[in-house]
Amino acid sequence: MNTISKKVTNVIICIAAMSLLGGCVSQKKYNALNVEKENLKGLLEREQTEKGQLAGQLAQEQQTVEELQKKLAQRQSVGQASGFGDKYDVAFDADAGTVTVKLQNEILFDPGKAALKRSASGDLNHILEVLKSQYSGRQVDIVGHTDSDPIKKSQWKDNWQLSTERALTVVRYMIDHGIAKERIRAVGRGDSKPIVPNTSASNKAKNRRVEIVVHMK
Repeated sequence: MNTISKKVTNVIICIAAMSLLGGCVSQKKYNALNVEKENLKGLLEREQTEKGQLAGQLAQEQQTVEELQKKLAQRQSVGQASGFGDKYDVAFDADAGTVTVKLQNEILFDPGKAALKRSASGDLNHILEVLKSQYSGRQVDIVGHTDSDPIKKSQWKDNWQLSTERALTVVRYMIDHGIAKERIRAVGRGDSKPIVPNTSASNKAKNRRVEIVVHMK
C-alpha cells in the first residue's frame, strides 16, 4: 500500500472513531478531517491516473523496440528496419533501446569547419523526415566526434570544442526544420570515443563523424 493510500485509510479510521465518540470531538475538527480525506482521495486518484498513463507509455515504447527486433529477425537490414535506409551506417542497440545513424563529417562539414556544407541538407532532410514520421516524440541526441589529430590552424581551442560546435550546428538545423527543442540535445565527445584506432588516414576519417541517436525507451 502506498503512502497516499495509507493516509486515506488512516483518515477514514479517524472519522469512524470520532463518529463513535460522538460529542467527544468538535464538529469543526470532524469537518476538517472530512476535507483532508477528500483531498487525499483526489491525490490518490491522480496518482493512479499518472501510473496508468506511464504504464501505457512504457508499453508503447517496448512495442516499438520489439517491432524493430522482429523486423531484424526477419533478416531486414538495420537501415531498412529502422526506416533510415541502407544509405547510412545505422546501428540498433536493443539493451539501450537506441537507434544510431552515423554520418561522416565529410558529408556535413569541410575540414576544421562547423558550418554545414550546402550538400548536407539532402541527408539531414531525409533523417528529419524519418524522425518526424517514425520517431515522433522520442529524445534525440546529436553527438559530435573527431579524430585524435590536435587542432592547429583553426579557431577552435581543441577537438572538444570542434565536436560540440558541429553537434550544435546540426541541432540548430533540426530545430529550424521542425524538431521540438525540448526533445533534442547536442553532445561533444572530441576524440574520446573512436570507432577504430586513429592509426591511419582512413581510420581517422571513420572517427570523424556525427551520430544521430534516437532513444526509444
